[in-house]
Amino acid sequence: MAPPMSADRFLDALKDEGVTVVEVGDWKHHNRNHKGPWGPVHGVMIHHTATSGSERTVEICRDGHPSLPGPLCHGVITKDGCVHLVGYGRANHAGLGDDEVLRAVIAEKRLPPDNESNTDGNRHFYGFECENLGDGEDPWPDAQLDTIERVSAAICRVHGWTERSVIGHLEWQPGKVDPRGFTMDEMRERVEERLK
Repeated sequence: MAPPMSADRFLDALKDEGVTVVEVGDWKHHNRNHKGPWGPVHGVMIHHTATSGSERTVEICRDGHPSLPGPLCHGVITKDGCVHLVGYGRANHAGLGDDEVLRAVIAEKRLPPDNESNTDGNRHFYGFECENLGDGEDPWPDAQLDTIERVSAAICRVHGWTERSVIGHLEWQPGKVDPRGFTMDEMRERVEERLK
């Protein structure tokens, strides 16, 4: 069981991994903690936004929308490879997912198929939304993929986790397809190399 890093330690970890960070407003205190606990944390979850335009994407992820209040993640990874920090603490990103997947993440084993939604993921995962239409056609620039690798490795490094603690939303919650356009197995290989 791992308590979440402090916001300052989180920021330092990203910078130490060579990530370009943009701090958006009072991100360190912007969260949904009044709706439930934040932690223990067990992994990093990667999403795509199904939006285009960095400024608009960051705004949506910070503020949310009428049916889902923000923050919708901890950091937004834009196409240029910058991470825009929009919240810290409980965030509306993971939703309900599969308890067997969570157990596999904790044990750092191969993930089983996600076939139920019975466990609160917002409590247990750091979340990064990545600017992409998610249609399988919108490109993933090298700078953006590099940053996904770096933020994942940064968090794993602090907590002593392996690449097995990095998952996609599609591996957590039935019916989700994100991130679409690269595979999480490919990304985990990249994280594994970076952690060596």
